Amino acid sequence: MTEPVDPTVSSDDAPADPPTAKPAPKKKPGFKHTKPKSARRRSREFALQGLYEWLVSGAEAILIDAHMREQEGFDKCDAAHFDALLHGCIGEASAIDAVLTRHVDRKTAHLSPIEHGVLMIGVYELTHCIEIPYKVAINEAVELAKSFGGTDGHKYVNGVLDKSAGDLRSVEVEAMRASRR
Repeated sequence: MTEPVDPTVSSDDAPADPPTAKPAPKKKPGFKHTKPKSARRRSREFALQGLYEWLVSGAEAILIDAHMREQEGFDKCDAAHFDALLHGCIGEASAIDAVLTRHVDRKTAHLSPIEHGVLMIGVYELTHCIEIPYKVAINEAVELAKSFGGTDGHKYVNGVLDKSAGDLRSVEVEAMRASRR
Protein backbone atom coordinates (compact mmCIF):
# COMPACT_ATOMS: atom_id res chain seq x y z
CA MET A 1 0.00 0.00 0.00
CA THR A 2 1.38 3.42 -0.94
CA GLU A 3 1.12 6.41 1.27
CA PRO A 4 -0.61 9.58 0.06
CA VAL A 5 1.71 12.21 -1.34
CA ASP A 6 1.82 15.54 0.46
CA PRO A 7 2.55 18.22 -2.20
CA THR A 8 4.09 20.56 0.39
CA VAL A 9 6.82 18.08 1.29
CA SER A 10 9.73 17.86 -1.11
CA SER A 11 11.24 14.54 -1.96
CA ASP A 12 14.88 13.73 -2.40
CA ASP A 13 13.75 11.73 -5.41
CA ALA A 14 12.20 14.74 -7.10
CA PRO A 15 13.67 15.48 -10.51
CA ALA A 16 16.37 18.14 -10.51
CA ASP A 17 16.07 21.31 -12.55
CA PRO A 18 17.03 20.72 -16.13
CA PRO A 19 20.77 21.24 -16.61
CA THR A 20 20.17 24.05 -19.08
CA ALA A 21 18.29 26.19 -16.56
CA LYS A 22 20.30 29.14 -15.27
CA PRO A 23 20.23 29.59 -11.51
CA ALA A 24 18.57 32.77 -10.35
CA PRO A 25 21.02 35.36 -9.07
CA LYS A 26 21.20 35.27 -5.31
CA LYS A 27 20.41 38.50 -3.54
CA LYS A 28 21.99 39.27 -0.23
CA PRO A 29 19.41 40.14 2.38
CA GLY A 30 19.46 43.82 3.22
CA PHE A 31 21.84 44.62 0.34
CA LYS A 32 21.48 48.19 -0.82
CA HIS A 33 23.09 49.81 -3.80
CA THR A 34 25.50 52.41 -2.50
CA LYS A 35 26.69 55.52 -4.24
CA PRO A 36 30.36 55.74 -5.14
CA LYS A 37 32.47 57.45 -2.48
CA SER A 38 33.20 61.11 -2.95
CA ALA A 39 36.77 62.34 -3.27
CA ARG A 40 36.38 64.08 0.10
CA ARG A 41 35.24 60.88 1.83
CA ARG A 42 38.20 59.03 0.34
CA SER A 43 40.56 61.74 1.60
CA ARG A 44 39.13 61.31 5.10
CA GLU A 45 39.61 57.54 4.88
CA PHE A 46 43.24 57.88 3.82
CA ALA A 47 43.85 60.54 6.47
CA LEU A 48 42.36 58.23 9.10
CA GLN A 49 44.64 55.41 7.99
CA GLY A 50 47.60 57.77 8.19
CA LEU A 51 46.59 59.02 11.63
CA TYR A 52 46.19 55.44 12.80
CA GLU A 53 49.73 54.71 11.63
CA TRP A 54 50.99 57.86 13.37
CA LEU A 55 49.16 57.10 16.63
CA VAL A 56 50.35 53.49 16.73
CA SER A 57 53.90 53.79 15.42
CA GLY A 58 54.81 57.44 15.95
CA ALA A 59 56.29 57.55 12.43
CA GLU A 60 57.09 60.91 10.87
CA ALA A 61 54.26 62.62 9.01
CA ILE A 62 56.26 62.83 5.79
CA LEU A 63 56.82 59.06 5.75
CA ILE A 64 53.16 58.36 6.49
CA ASP A 65 52.15 60.80 3.76
CA ALA A 66 54.35 59.00 1.23
CA HIS A 67 53.02 55.62 2.35
CA MET A 68 49.38 56.71 1.98
CA ARG A 69 50.01 58.13 -1.49
CA GLU A 70 51.23 54.69 -2.61
CA GLN A 71 47.95 53.04 -1.63
CA GLU A 72 45.54 51.81 -4.26
CA GLY A 73 42.79 54.33 -4.94
CA PHE A 74 44.65 57.35 -3.57
CA ASP A 75 44.40 58.99 -6.99
CA LYS A 76 40.61 59.14 -6.49
CA CYS A 77 40.78 61.19 -3.29
CA ASP A 78 40.88 64.94 -2.76
CA ALA A 79 44.65 65.19 -2.18
CA ALA A 80 44.48 68.76 -0.88
CA HIS A 81 41.92 67.81 1.77
CA PHE A 82 43.98 64.73 2.65
CA ASP A 83 47.05 66.94 3.14
CA ALA A 84 45.14 69.38 5.32
CA LEU A 85 43.68 66.60 7.47
CA LEU A 86 46.78 64.46 7.91
CA HIS A 87 49.31 67.24 8.42
CA GLY A 88 46.85 69.49 10.26
CA CYS A 89 45.82 66.79 12.73
CA ILE A 90 49.40 65.74 13.40
CA GLY A 91 50.65 69.32 13.64
CA GLU A 92 47.84 70.40 15.96
CA ALA A 93 47.48 67.14 17.90
CA SER A 94 47.95 68.83 21.29
CA ALA A 95 45.34 71.52 20.59
CA ILE A 96 42.91 68.94 19.18
CA ASP A 97 43.38 66.69 22.20
CA ALA A 98 42.76 69.69 24.46
CA VAL A 99 39.36 70.17 22.79
CA LEU A 100 38.62 66.45 23.04
CA THR A 101 39.66 66.24 26.68
CA ARG A 102 36.67 68.40 27.67
CA HIS A 103 34.24 65.83 26.23
CA VAL A 104 35.78 62.34 26.44
CA ASP A 105 35.41 60.05 29.43
CA ARG A 106 39.10 59.06 29.57
CA LYS A 107 42.49 60.32 28.51
CA THR A 108 42.80 60.58 24.74
CA ALA A 109 45.84 58.27 24.93
CA HIS A 110 43.46 55.55 26.18
CA LEU A 111 41.05 55.88 23.25
CA SER A 112 41.28 53.27 20.52
CA PRO A 113 43.54 54.62 17.74
CA ILE A 114 40.62 54.49 15.29
CA GLU A 115 38.26 56.48 17.50
CA HIS A 116 41.05 58.89 18.41
CA GLY A 117 41.90 59.43 14.72
CA VAL A 118 38.24 59.89 13.76
CA LEU A 119 37.74 62.39 16.58
CA MET A 120 40.89 64.27 15.54
CA ILE A 121 39.58 64.55 11.97
CA GLY A 122 36.18 65.70 13.24
CA VAL A 123 37.65 68.38 15.51
CA TYR A 124 40.05 69.52 12.79
CA GLU A 125 37.19 69.93 10.30
CA LEU A 126 35.01 71.69 12.88
CA THR A 127 37.87 74.08 13.61
CA HIS A 128 39.37 74.74 10.18
CA CYS A 129 36.87 73.72 7.49
CA ILE A 130 34.18 76.31 8.09
CA GLU A 131 32.76 75.73 4.59
CA ILE A 132 31.69 72.26 5.76
CA PRO A 133 28.50 72.52 7.86
CA TYR A 134 29.09 71.19 11.37
CA LYS A 135 26.41 68.49 10.93
CA VAL A 136 28.22 67.24 7.81
CA ALA A 137 31.58 67.16 9.60
CA ILE A 138 30.03 65.14 12.43
CA ASN A 139 28.21 62.81 10.04
CA GLU A 140 31.35 62.15 8.03
CA ALA A 141 33.24 61.29 11.22
CA VAL A 142 30.41 58.96 12.30
CA GLU A 143 30.57 57.22 8.91
CA LEU A 144 34.32 56.74 9.30
CA ALA A 145 33.75 55.24 12.75
CA LYS A 146 31.10 52.90 11.36
CA SER A 147 33.42 51.76 8.56
CA PHE A 148 36.64 51.38 10.52
CA GLY A 149 35.79 51.38 14.22
CA GLY A 150 34.26 49.07 16.78
CA THR A 151 30.63 48.09 17.04
CA ASP A 152 29.30 51.15 18.87
CA GLY A 153 32.25 53.49 18.38
CA HIS A 154 30.20 55.66 16.05
CA LYS A 155 27.81 56.53 18.89
CA TYR A 156 30.70 57.67 21.05
CA VAL A 157 32.17 59.72 18.18
CA ASN A 158 28.78 61.33 17.54
CA GLY A 159 28.36 62.35 21.18
CA VAL A 160 31.87 63.73 21.60
CA LEU A 161 31.80 65.70 18.33
CA ASP A 162 28.31 67.04 19.00
CA LYS A 163 29.56 68.49 22.30
CA SER A 164 32.76 69.73 20.63
CA ALA A 165 30.71 71.48 17.95
CA GLY A 166 28.97 73.43 20.71
CA ASP A 167 32.38 74.78 21.74
CA LEU A 168 33.89 75.26 18.29
CA ARG A 169 30.88 76.46 16.31
CA SER A 170 28.52 77.80 18.93
CA VAL A 171 26.87 80.34 16.60
CA GLU A 172 26.14 77.73 13.93
CA VAL A 173 24.90 75.18 16.50
CA GLU A 174 22.62 77.73 18.19
CA ALA A 175 21.24 78.85 14.82
CA MET A 176 20.42 75.22 13.97
CA ARG A 177 18.72 74.67 17.33
CA ALA A 178 16.74 77.90 16.96
CA SER A 179 15.53 76.89 13.50
CA ARG A 180 14.08 73.66 14.94
CA ARG A 181 11.92 75.50 17.46
